[in-house]
Amino acid sequence: MAARPPSVDTLARSLAGTGLPHPICVDVARAAIGAGAPETAMERATAFQRSLLSPVVNATGVLLHTNLGRAPLRYRQQPQAMTVEFDLTTGERGSRQSAVGQLFARICGAEAAMVVNNNASAVLLVVAALAAGRDVPVSRGESVEIGGSFRVPEVIEQSGARLIDVGTTNRTRLKDYQQAIARSDADAAIVLKVHPSNYRVEGFVEETSVAELATLEVPVVADIGSGLIDARCPWLDGPPPAWLAEEPAALQSLAAGAALVTFSGDKLLGGPQAGIIAGRADLIKACLEHPLARALRPGGLVLSALQDTALTYLRKEAAVKIPFWKMVATPVGELQRRAEVVAAAISGSHPSAMASPMKSLPGAGSVPGVTMPSFGVLIDGDKVESLRNGVRPVIARSRNQQTSLDLRSVDPADDELLIDLLVAAS
Repeated sequence: MAARPPSVDTLARSLAGTGLPHPICVDVARAAIGAGAPETAMERATAFQRSLLSPVVNATGVLLHTNLGRAPLRYRQQPQAMTVEFDLTTGERGSRQSAVGQLFARICGAEAAMVVNNNASAVLLVVAALAAGRDVPVSRGESVEIGGSFRVPEVIEQSGARLIDVGTTNRTRLKDYQQAIARSDADAAIVLKVHPSNYRVEGFVEETSVAELATLEVPVVADIGSGLIDARCPWLDGPPPAWLAEEPAALQSLAAGAALVTFSGDKLLGGPQAGIIAGRADLIKACLEHPLARALRPGGLVLSALQDTALTYLRKEAAVKIPFWKMVATPVGELQRRAEVVAAAISGSHPSAMASPMKSLPGAGSVPGVTMPSFGVLIDGDKVESLRNGVRPVIARSRNQQTSLDLRSVDPADDELLIDLLVAAS
C-alpha cells in the first residue's frame, strides 16, 4: 500500500526555513503534492526564490548590463513624508516636476526640464504633445528599434503623429529635411533626430547635425538616448574618455540648437530608470499639460534618487559617488592589482586562475562598438552555471572553455565575497 502523502500544511511548514512567506510555501507544497512528488517541495521552493529579484555580483565587464538593472544605484530613503507635491513656501499643493526639473535644467543648460518613467515614455510624450495629427520627419537611418521592441515608427504612430521618412538608410542631408518640410501636403510640427545608440553604421555614411537641423523652421527634438550630460565630463580628472567621442551630450545638443533633448536616467547618467526631457520652457509646458504626463510620471522614490544624482553632478562628485562613473574612472593598474589578489586567493581551488587583461563594455546600448581596457581573472573550464547557482549568484562569461571575471564591473567591496564564491564553485 502506497504511503499517504503529507498534508499540505505539514509540508508547507517544513519549508519555513527558506524564509518564504507561508502562503507561498502553501502554494509550493500544494504543487509538489499535486504532481505526486512531495519530495520535490524544497527544490521547488528554491526555484521560486531564484525567480525573485536578487542581488548578484556582475563580473561580466558590462558596466550597464540591461538584464542586471543597468546603472547600479546606491540609494537609501528614510520612511518619512516628502514634499513630492507640496510647496513649502505657500503651504499649498505644488508640482512633482519642479524640484528635479529645475536641477536638470541647470545641469543641461536648458530653460526647463521634466521627468517621466523612461526614455521611451519621454519620446512618446514629446511627440504626442507637440505633433499629434501632424508630421514628424525622421531620417531613415534613425528610424531605429531599440531593446524591448521600442521602434521609432510605432512610437510615433501611438502618439498620433505621422512619420515622414527622410533621406536614405546611410545618408541623410539637410536638403532632405528641407524638401520634406516644404512639400505642399506636409504639416511638419517637429523634426526628430534619434541617436542610434545600440548599433553603428560605418563606411559611406552621412548624417545631419543638430546645428544644421536647427536652421529649419520647425523645432528639433534630439533623442540622445544614453544620457551623457556634458561631453567634457568635467566630473572626471583629465580629458573625457576616448570611447565617448561620438556620444551626443545633452548640454552640447541644446547649445547647438535642439529645442528639446530626451535621454535615459539609468545609462550614462548613472541614476534610476527614468526619462528626462530638457529644453525650451514653452515646449516643456506643453508636455506637462498633456494628459499622458500624468500617466507617465515617476513616483517619489525615483524623483528623490534623481535629485540626489543631479546634485552629485552639480557638486562635481560623480566620479567618486556615482557607481557607474567610479567604475569608469578606476585605473587599469588598480584593476590589475585586485585581479592578482583574487587569483592568488583562489589558486588552491582553481590552480589555473590568473590575472589577465580584458575589455569592458559600457553596455545598455550605449556607445556601441567601443570598449575600455580592463583587468580580471581567467579560470580554466566553464564555471558560468556553477557561479550563477551560488548562494550569491556571480554572473560571469565563458569562452573557449575559460571563464572570465572582469573586475571593472565588480564593486571593490565585493572582492572578498567574490573570492568566497569562487572557492565554493570549485
